[in-house]
Amino acid sequence: VKKLAEYLAMMEEETCFLSRDAGGRIETLLMQTMQDLNGKKVTTIIEGDTTIYLKIVNLRTDPPMVMDHMVPTLEPQVRDMPLELWDLTSQQVIPYINGVNHVARIAAEADVENALVKACIQNLVYYGVVRLLPLIKYSNVYMCTRKLQNLTRDQNLFHTCRTVVMLKADQEKPTLHKILQLYSFMTHGVTLRTLCQRLTPRDSNIDERQLVTFGLEHQLIRCINKYPIFTARHPEIPIGRQKLYTGMHSLDEICSITGLSPAKIEEEIDTDVNVT
Repeated sequence: VKKLAEYLAMMEEETCFLSRDAGGRIETLLMQTMQDLNGKKVTTIIEGDTTIYLKIVNLRTDPPMVMDHMVPTLEPQVRDMPLELWDLTSQQVIPYINGVNHVARIAAEADVENALVKACIQNLVYYGVVRLLPLIKYSNVYMCTRKLQNLTRDQNLFHTCRTVVMLKADQEKPTLHKILQLYSFMTHGVTLRTLCQRLTPRDSNIDERQLVTFGLEHQLIRCINKYPIFTARHPEIPIGRQKLYTGMHSLDEICSITGLSPAKIEEEIDTDVNVT
C-alpha cells in the first residue's frame, strides 16, 4: 500500500494523474491491483511511461546462525532445480549439500570462503529451501520420536523413505519391518556404531547415514547432544580445550572447532576430573 501510494503521488506531481481522472481509470486500476494481489500475490501496473511492480512478501523469522558443524540439506522441492538458476555463490555451494557434509567441509570442498558459505546457507534457510541438521557421526546417540508412527500411517512417507535410504538401486528395496526395527533401536546409550554392528543395515540394502538423515528431516528421530562442562572451582583455571567446555558448546561443535574426532574428545573428557 505504501509503495503504491508513493507511485500515485509521484504520478500526480508529474502528470496530474489523480486530479484529471475523468474516465474512472483510478477505480479500474485499484480494482485490478486488488484482484491480482489477492489471487496471484503479484501485479504489474502500466500507466503511460510508468510501470509499477507490486508483490506480497511473507515476513519470515530470522534464520538461525549457521555454525561449522551444522549439516545443510536441500528441501525436496528444489533438489532437481537446474543449477544455473541459482546465484553464483549458491552454484558453487549447492553441489556439496547432500545431507552429510557439514558447513566446514562444504567450504573446503567448494573452495569458497567459510564466511561466504555460511551467509549463503543462512540465506537459503531463510527462504525455506535448505534445512539444517545435526552432524552425523557413528558415535552419536539418536532417539525415536512419536512421529515415527507416521511411517506406518503415511504410505507416501514410507515409500519415499524406502527409496531414499536404499543403498543400491539395483537391489530390493528395504522392508518396513527392517526400517522400523532400525529406528526403534535408537535409544539412550546406543550409538549409531553399535546399532550398525548389531543390526547390520547394509545387509538389508539400507544406507544408515541416509536413514539418519531422513529421520532427522522428518522428525522421526532426534539427536542426543553432549555439552561438556568445566566444573572445577577456584583457583582452578581452564586451560587449552577446557575453555570450550562451558556447557554452551556441543560435542559436535567442539569437534568442528578443534578438528579432533569425537572419540578423542570423549577420551580427554573421561580422563579429566574437572570436566563432566
